[in-house]
Amino acid sequence: MVLCPEIPRIPMNILTFDIEEWFHILDTDVTRTEAHWQKFECRIHANVDRLLELLERTGTKATFFCLGWVAKKYPEIIRKIDGQGHEIASHSMMHQLVYDLGPVAFEADVAKSVNTIEDIVGKKITVFRAPGFSIVKKTPWAFESLLKNGIETDCSVFPAHHGHGGFKEFGQARPSIISTGGSRIKEFPINLVSILGKSVIFSGGGYFRLFPYPLISLLFKQSDYVMTYFHPRDFDAAQPVIRGIPYRRVFKSYVGLKGAFAKLNKLLDSFEFTDVRGASLMIDWEKAPVVHM
Repeated sequence: MVLCPEIPRIPMNILTFDIEEWFHILDTDVTRTEAHWQKFECRIHANVDRLLELLERTGTKATFFCLGWVAKKYPEIIRKIDGQGHEIASHSMMHQLVYDLGPVAFEADVAKSVNTIEDIVGKKITVFRAPGFSIVKKTPWAFESLLKNGIETDCSVFPAHHGHGGFKEFGQARPSIISTGGSRIKEFPINLVSILGKSVIFSGGGYFRLFPYPLISLLFKQSDYVMTYFHPRDFDAAQPVIRGIPYRRVFKSYVGLKGAFAKLNKLLDSFEFTDVRGASLMIDWEKAPVVHM
């Protein structure tokens, strides 16, 4: 993999939400399949409504990576998000790790998710994020599968160590062009900051819930590129703790829930955000770094 020289950096904060249920937790036997999901209560309507109300109050637009399973089961949620002018993207159909699916099953999963969501909103879906950021070094075929299904922009790369593998070999955590199989796809990876020589993530999920707001605010001010990744469950302090999941996963999934929504309120009041669509318009892609897969 080869990168071209880095281009001048344009400050941008990108706001995104992964629209999945509170029980869509990866790598646990008790939440792995649809059969398991049917046992849990539905909490997504109230959680999404709360986020949409906040975005409306602050006049902020976001990209919503919608799980096809949620779209099929609750199409009214997707229509409501779309109706408020937010960008609709795919988060796969069945919330499975890319490297567990393999090339054939992954391509079929993406196709089903894109078709399901497009049928609901009547618009082309061109942006994607893999569950668990599970497009990694050993799955370069995933980008070709995305292109075959009309995806033009990917947001699946986690360019550091991660619970689901990460892609630390990717290179700089900057908007890039991925060149694969003679075609190109735009990539918005998760951003990193260096603290005491270690790469640190702060812009979503458990990291956002764990870190105190003054630190998060400072890191935002010091960063000229931030890709957030929030979930409705990140702000649901009343959600039950799922029995049977490992202690480490309990910590990752439930730490900091009580104060997370207040943090998000402060964040949107203090910083300007755009969606993936708006961020893409800010970039001269002809001069973007190129990653050859």
